[in-house]
Amino acid sequence: MALRTIIKKGDEVLNKRCKEVKEINERIIELLDDMKETMYESSGVGLAAPQVGVLKRVVVMDVGEDYLELINPVIIASEGEQNEAEGCLSLPGIYGIVKRPKKVVVEYLDRNGNEMRVEGEDLKAICLCHEIDHLNGILFDEKVTEFIELEKE
Repeated sequence: MALRTIIKKGDEVLNKRCKEVKEINERIIELLDDMKETMYESSGVGLAAPQVGVLKRVVVMDVGEDYLELINPVIIASEGEQNEAEGCLSLPGIYGIVKRPKKVVVEYLDRNGNEMRVEGEDLKAICLCHEIDHLNGILFDEKVTEFIELEKE
């Protein structure tokens, strides 16, 4: 495993739609492992492949419930609404309120190619939506209804 550099806003790779993973090979497994290490080292709760310069539909996340690896994730259902603060490793120091679904259901492939489904509510739903937006070239600041400053501790 290796740490990868997190791409910051301004790099055009973050605004491009990612390609589906056609084959889960050693390069994809290595990408998943590197993204996991990079996310934890950066104290993030989620990381999408374009944030490390790879235009593939791959996400890793951990909102404190369990670590997830999602290949080709698709939101198949959503309900409710929540307006919560978000930040992003690619936009350091920028925070804002974003309207997201309260609950989502996502289908994806795991690293073994198995079809999986995950339900997320609250923070997990936010993270799933945020990371899938990255795969579509959308940054959270494009959806912010109000920018905020977080208090320094």
